[in-house]
Amino acid sequence: MTVGAVENPKAEEAPEQGAVAILRRGLAGSPGLRAGLRSSLGLAVLSAAGKLIVPIALRQILDHGFSGGFRAGFVYWTSGVAAVATLLVILLNRLVYLRLVRSAQDFLFDLRTRTFAHVHRLAIAHHNEAKRGELVTRVTSDVVTLAQFAQWGAMSWIINGITIAVVLVVLAIYSWQLTVVTVLIFLPVLPAMRFLQRRQLAAYDWQRSAVATTLTEISEAVMGAAVIRAYGIGRSTFGRIRAAIDDQYRANMRAAGFFSVMFALSDLVGAIAVGAVIGVGVWWGPEWGLTRGTVVAVLFLVTMLLTPIGEIGEVLDQTQTAMAGWRKILDLLEEPVEVLDPAHPVPVPSGPLSIDVEGVSFAYHDGPLVLRDVSVSIPAGTNVAIVGETGSGKTTLAKLLCRLADPTEGRIRIGGVDLRDVAASARATAIRLVPQDGFLFQNTVAENVRLGRPQASDAEVEAAFRHLGLGWWLERLPDGLATDVGERGDNLSVGERQLVALARAQLSDAGLLLLDEATSAVDAETERALADALVRLAGGRTTISVAHRLSTAEAADWVIVFDHGRIVEMGPHAELVDQGGVYSRLYESWRGNTSSESSSD
Repeated sequence: MTVGAVENPKAEEAPEQGAVAILRRGLAGSPGLRAGLRSSLGLAVLSAAGKLIVPIALRQILDHGFSGGFRAGFVYWTSGVAAVATLLVILLNRLVYLRLVRSAQDFLFDLRTRTFAHVHRLAIAHHNEAKRGELVTRVTSDVVTLAQFAQWGAMSWIINGITIAVVLVVLAIYSWQLTVVTVLIFLPVLPAMRFLQRRQLAAYDWQRSAVATTLTEISEAVMGAAVIRAYGIGRSTFGRIRAAIDDQYRANMRAAGFFSVMFALSDLVGAIAVGAVIGVGVWWGPEWGLTRGTVVAVLFLVTMLLTPIGEIGEVLDQTQTAMAGWRKILDLLEEPVEVLDPAHPVPVPSGPLSIDVEGVSFAYHDGPLVLRDVSVSIPAGTNVAIVGETGSGKTTLAKLLCRLADPTEGRIRIGGVDLRDVAASARATAIRLVPQDGFLFQNTVAENVRLGRPQASDAEVEAAFRHLGLGWWLERLPDGLATDVGERGDNLSVGERQLVALARAQLSDAGLLLLDEATSAVDAETERALADALVRLAGGRTTISVAHRLSTAEAADWVIVFDHGRIVEMGPHAELVDQGGVYSRLYESWRGNTSSESSSD
């Protein structure tokens, strides 16, 4: 066992909800699946009834086809009807299968899209707390387990479950005594199966959590490969990955152990049931008035129980892992969406937008306050820089201004309208956030810029670059606008990704731009291009820049200084430098670092 892999204490306990409770939760939120299952159940009943044709025909032939001699006409006629009916049952089984597949696939499509959409609707507080690998697991791996279950497991439960019920009903009609014998033999299996199922579900719940942890560790290791190699931390990184994989392995082995017991149990009980029916039927059958045809038919019916019970046993482990994955998906879907669209949205004025922040405080769920009673008014068309130490709350305010979350206290008005009264579509058009990393999707430069206005032509995309003074950079690209930026923009440098992000913001023509300035070092040419583009971008709109370089603050109309979640200073750059306060110290520290970098160069 790998050091650091800790046994999951919950693996010994039953999960919060059993499979039936999870099934009820899932069906309650999936009306399409409920409707599909109802029609499929009806077809499955007919299909199960059709499987009884052979034992019924066999009983009739043995009891009536050979009474008083061989009655060839009756035997042939009964056999022919049974053959035709069996062919019809085969066609019906195909219809049942296709109906169940359609219901399952429609459900999976709806579940995957709903889960993905819900992840994007959750507030930033949830995204800050949840690991990326866990969210990816919910949308991908956990849905895949349900897909695998839907392709066979769910259909096995429906078809085989109904078959077992129908067979028992016919058994009771033929011989209630032999039915009692059969049920008494199978009855002890129920509590044993329930005992094993609850622990198996706990093991699979542990497994789904272990899969999420493994994906998180591997994702971080792949994305941080350069840092891992540069700092020589490959051994410790591999240790964490190995521990996560080991945890997943032990969860799998624990679940497999429970499954192996259930599989052997169903085979053993089935063999005992067949033997008991033969012995009891032969010994007491004549006293109970059972004909030889009835005994053979009952034996045939008991044998028919073995296949569906065995198949249910085979899919039981798949059922448990699917229920564990489904529970985690349902838990995610039940995470409350804190940022809701208003019932009666108010339009946002066009052009530059004013900002009024009134007594705003904010905390990430149950964490400490990140912003404390922040109040500020920014006139329309102003170029503002927000500065402060790391963790001072400046980036959080920018996220609140584009309503990635709502304030814990207070309110924010944009263009005189409470931000909570603005529809998401109108907010996305009027307010644009340019994040710190300048995230790009794997596509061309043109398509990444066109995200700012999807209907824009290539000429308009090119005009956005030229308006920002970046025509020279565009011409330097190997394929111009058609240049592939690579996965996450890896074909471009950090600074170049920011240039594309600024062109995207220019194309959107929003009234309020929120710029979270990149902190990564860029070459001098790109830095000058960024500075010039920012000045051009700010023209004719309100711009809020979360400034990590105080050269940005130097060019701003107004500087807001944050410290421990509060605004401690506001004013033009020159005035704040002369005041000798927090901003002055930040500025002097920045100048000293800049001078040191210049000397070292």
